[in-house]
Amino acid sequence: MTPDGPRLKVQREPRRQVDKQPAWFTVDDGMTRRACFVLDVSPGGAKIVTDQVIDVRDRFKLALVPDHPKRQPCEVVWRRGKTYGLKFIP
Repeated sequence: MTPDGPRLKVQREPRRQVDKQPAWFTVDDGMTRRACFVLDVSPGGAKIVTDQVIDVRDRFKLALVPDHPKRQPCEVVWRRGKTYGLKFIP
């Protein structure tokens, strides 16, 4: 690697750390609901963890507030055991 000039600093979205905030995700058009915990969240995505390793689909809806009608469509962008990185889809 040769230095061609000053390195540009990549600006990341501000993330808010949360202490395992309970959340729920739904698949099958809301027919199947699973509990999870949010570890951090930003305007563009979140990191969640589940109690057990599960086969999460690539897309599902995440509810950050129980029994609230708002569900945020998400896409899984990475997986590490029981931890998943999500990107919010408009």
